[in-house]
Amino acid sequence: MSNIPPLEMIEKVGVEAFVAALPDDQVEPFLQQLRALEDAEKFGKFNALFPDYGPLARTGYSKHLEFFRVGAMYRERCFMAGNRVGKTVAGSYEATCHLTGNYPPWWEGRVFHGPIKAWAAGKTNETTRDIIQVELLGNITFSGQRKLVDGTGLIPFHLLGMDQGQLSWKAGVADLVDTIKVRHKSGGVSELGLKSYQQGRGSFEGTARHLIWFDEEPPLDVYGEALMRTATTKGMIMLTFTPLEGMSDVVQEFLPREMRPGGGM
Repeated sequence: MSNIPPLEMIEKVGVEAFVAALPDDQVEPFLQQLRALEDAEKFGKFNALFPDYGPLARTGYSKHLEFFRVGAMYRERCFMAGNRVGKTVAGSYEATCHLTGNYPPWWEGRVFHGPIKAWAAGKTNETTRDIIQVELLGNITFSGQRKLVDGTGLIPFHLLGMDQGQLSWKAGVADLVDTIKVRHKSGGVSELGLKSYQQGRGSFEGTARHLIWFDEEPPLDVYGEALMRTATTKGMIMLTFTPLEGMSDVVQEFLPREMRPGGGM
C-alpha cells in the first residue's frame, strides 16, 4: 500500500472502521505507514515550519525572515514586537538550526559549521520551563524511574542526547532542564543550557558561548554579561520580546537614536 489518506480523513471515519474495510494483505502495511505519519506529525515540528507553499508559507512571515537574514551581518539582534506574532517560534527555530547544523535550503542567516554551546533564557524558571523548554524539547516523560523529555519540540527527537550524563536537571526547580546534548550534523555534539534571569547575573558568568537567546527582555547587567560570554567565540545574541518594561535601557539599545528619549542626545 503506497499511499494512505490524510490523517484527518482517517480520524473522521475511525481507524478501526478504516482497517476493517481493507483487504487482509493491506492491513499491516497501512498500520506501518500510519505509525510513520503519526511520528512525523509528532516529532517533525521543525520541518513543518516556514514551508515553501500553503497557508503558512514563509512568504507571509517577512519579519521573521528578515530577523534570520540579518544574523549573517550582526552579532546582536532583537525581534521586538507585540504578543502572539511568533517571536518565540523564530528564536527557537533559529536556535534549533544552529544546535543541529540542519539549515533549510532557503536560509540566508548566520551559519555555524560545527557544534555550538548555547544558552536559552527566560524571565523566570517557570517561564523558561513552560515556554522555551517545551518549544525546544517537548514535554516531560518517564522511562522507568528516569525523567526525560519526549522530543515533541523543535529539536528532533532522534538528535536529543538523553543517555546518562547527556541530560541534567536543574536543582531546586521542578522539571527544568539544566543542560542537554544535541547531535550536530557534523558528527559532533552541541550543548544547550537553560537559564532564567531570576538566577541573577552571576549565573551567566563562566564559559564562552556561541549563542545566547533571551526570550523576554533581560536586565541590562545580564545582557552585558552575555555580551562578554560571546566575545571570544564571535558568537551572537538573539532577543525576542514584547517591550513590557517600556523605554528601558535594553530597549533603547535597539532603537534608532531619533526614537530614544531626548532624541538620543
